[in-house]
Amino acid sequence: MGETMTTSSHHLLSLSRFEISPERGFLPTTDPLEQLPDETVLNQIGAELPKLLTARQFRHFVQDRHAVMGPVADDWSLDVFRCVMRTLSFAGHAYVWEDPDHPAARLPASLACPWYLVAQQLGRPPVLSYASYALHNWRRLDPLQPIELGNVVLLQNFLGGLDEEWFVLIHIDIEAKAGMGLAGLVQAHNAAQDNRPDEVLQGLHALAVAQEAMRETLLRMPERCDPYIYYSRVRPYIHGWKNSPSLPQGVIYEGVAGYAERPQQFRGETGSQSSIVPALDAGLGIPHADDPLTQYLVEMRDYMPPRHRAFLTALEARTDEQHRPLLYGYARDRKTTHPELWTAFCACVELLAQFRDIHIGYAERYIFQQHQSHASNPTAVGTGGTPFMPYLNKHLEETKRFTLE
Repeated sequence: MGETMTTSSHHLLSLSRFEISPERGFLPTTDPLEQLPDETVLNQIGAELPKLLTARQFRHFVQDRHAVMGPVADDWSLDVFRCVMRTLSFAGHAYVWEDPDHPAARLPASLACPWYLVAQQLGRPPVLSYASYALHNWRRLDPLQPIELGNVVLLQNFLGGLDEEWFVLIHIDIEAKAGMGLAGLVQAHNAAQDNRPDEVLQGLHALAVAQEAMRETLLRMPERCDPYIYYSRVRPYIHGWKNSPSLPQGVIYEGVAGYAERPQQFRGETGSQSSIVPALDAGLGIPHADDPLTQYLVEMRDYMPPRHRAFLTALEARTDEQHRPLLYGYARDRKTTHPELWTAFCACVELLAQFRDIHIGYAERYIFQQHQSHASNPTAVGTGGTPFMPYLNKHLEETKRFTLE
């Protein structure tokens, strides 16, 4: 489950090899498990978490129990590990951030030990990451209908309510819509490698159609997610404990031998842990000059499922004889012989710039312009713990300039 993968730039890419599909993108190939039949306390935690948090009784609930779940089994299926990871991740963050003025700097062994063991199996740190918050946190109201807004709801919430639900569902819808675009991107790459310009064009067009659908979903965020509610009721629980003003040392995971009672520092959940935009940057070959955000985005890959991480590495490895990004070089060299290729390529870059621009607007309204009331929920840094506004704008400008040079 946590294995690493390598690929040569000379091999054809395949989505399925990286647990990606045209129908679902980076979402799992089977719908996430809702709960585990034999884990009564863990299921109770998942179901009661919004009520316990509202009453500020979650820490007491955990402290009153010797164990929150049974032993972690090595032979569980991937779906089971993801299900357990989701509940433990929400529980861990609820425990730390239940009281925003007094975050918990220690996690009890009953939570910390199973969380660590499950995270090891999944190849991710024991912290709430985007995979557990969004990718593996939904169910369909009608199993026969698509994974899209209006037919998906969350399996796990912190406080619950319309704004929290909508915020995450927007991401899930975008992930599903990205699937056909990723298939188009891979088709364009493979066709460029074999010099099949018509198929390159077909792939780029498929990518653009998906990007337009992703953009339209992103534009719907304000419909049911209010900036103030997001900032004050949704955001506080997804912070991590690296570069945290209120947890400067991090968090101690009691009972985890591998950590030896030393505080651990992990980034918080953030959309930067989605693989979509990094895949588009890598597949289109858009370079970003080194800055704190580019370093942070590389670090964010540690929080992605390992095969998604490997997909980004595989895309970045694909270059032409002049060591340029493969798809970029192929389209650029054919500006005269196949001008439609360069036009289609530039359209995909422009759509990525539009997506970034919308995201920056939300970062400004939903975070930067809000009134900070707790040190644990700063407006100047993202949930991952980095200052974001200047670097988001820089990455947007680099995207816009890419096809002009």
